[in-house]
Amino acid sequence: MAYRLWIENEATLEMRKLPGDMRQRIRRAIQLLATEPRPHYSRQMRPPAGIHQEVRRLRIENWRVVYVVDEEFLEVGVLAIRKRPPYDYQDLVSLLT
Repeated sequence: MAYRLWIENEATLEMRKLPGDMRQRIRRAIQLLATEPRPHYSRQMRPPAGIHQEVRRLRIENWRVVYVVDEEFLEVGVLAIRKRPPYDYQDLVSLLT
């Protein structure tokens, strides 16, 4: 079953700033989400209060890809690509609204 994949503009801009090899790895991992939205190396995150979406993250070395899975519409949406540390998911609520 194929999911429709969409990427927020902010995440696209963040991807352009990545080093070349990491950009390719993250791009491949994102493309695979269309066929497998919950790969074994992803983790489900606890959504903030009042948010009823399945929020997940991919860890690729020091980088995190934050995304949501919508089973009703068969969509996967990439919200952000962040480097950790210092990223600590404090902007998760603003990403989801």
